[in-house]
Amino acid sequence: MNWLDQVHFDVNGLVPVIAQEHGSNKVLMFAWMNREALELTAQSKQAVYWSRSRNKLWRKGEESGHQQLVHEIHLDCDEDVILLEVEQVGGIACHTGRHNCFFKRLEDADSSKPAWKVDKPIIKNPEEIYNRKA
Repeated sequence: MNWLDQVHFDVNGLVPVIAQEHGSNKVLMFAWMNREALELTAQSKQAVYWSRSRNKLWRKGEESGHQQLVHEIHLDCDEDVILLEVEQVGGIACHTGRHNCFFKRLEDADSSKPAWKVDKPIIKNPEEIYNRKA
């Protein structure tokens, strides 16, 4: 059996992917892969995802230069989630110019007015990265 055949892709042919920083183990981002993206990632050792909004393969860093170099690829126990251990080139994984995509924390959850608060700084202005707004 081909290793790709062991991955349980959803009805849309996608599998969820968590990108984790090699060394620190911080979760950088969440994305999706189709079979081709996973195969290309394994072959090239650079993260390739499936962009649902653009309906095409998305080579992480193709516009920003902030590639993800893959150290290891893991499959979870149910064979339906991929974990990538990556080196984040340039230290920016998020299109907002932050180190990771999880930069909002729920505060005052037990109060009458819980709210999401930004708790991570912008490292580089997204307009400088993409020549557009985030």
